[in-house]
Amino acid sequence: MRVNLSTTKAIALVALTLTLTACGFRLRGDFLLAPELQTLYVSSVDKHGELTRIVKQHLALNQVDLLAKPDVTKPELRILKDELNRRTLSVFPNGQVAEYELIYTVSYQLHLAEQEPQTFSFELYRDYQDDPDRALAKSRELSLLLSEMRKVAADKILRNMASFPVNS
Repeated sequence: MRVNLSTTKAIALVALTLTLTACGFRLRGDFLLAPELQTLYVSSVDKHGELTRIVKQHLALNQVDLLAKPDVTKPELRILKDELNRRTLSVFPNGQVAEYELIYTVSYQLHLAEQEPQTFSFELYRDYQDDPDRALAKSRELSLLLSEMRKVAADKILRNMASFPVNS
């Protein structure tokens, strides 16, 4: 009996898929939120801020129903603060800043019905090399870095929500 090579590959692929799904493997970005968090309202100090938009996008991708207005019987995610600060790490011999450390701070609350709000905060750090001779390119690089930091922050918020103990 002769086995076709494509049949062997197909069997190996099926076996690999079954092994990965059996061990609980999930694609990154797919968060398993508690049933109580499947419908919630997202509020923010900056209603139209990029972090708020990305968090809402990630929640929608995870099949969370986002409410248009607050409901006291449903959970609320409040983004209290997202701000970028920078600290000088090094300078050129002429005194101009050569390198910054970017510090992105995020604070938020998760408020469940009839419970005290739980407040969380974290900071993300990135190094940024400045070059006054390439101001336009460095401005674009800074914008991309901040966008990437916001995406990481949104993922971190959802990971925390996925591990948040919900008591009914």
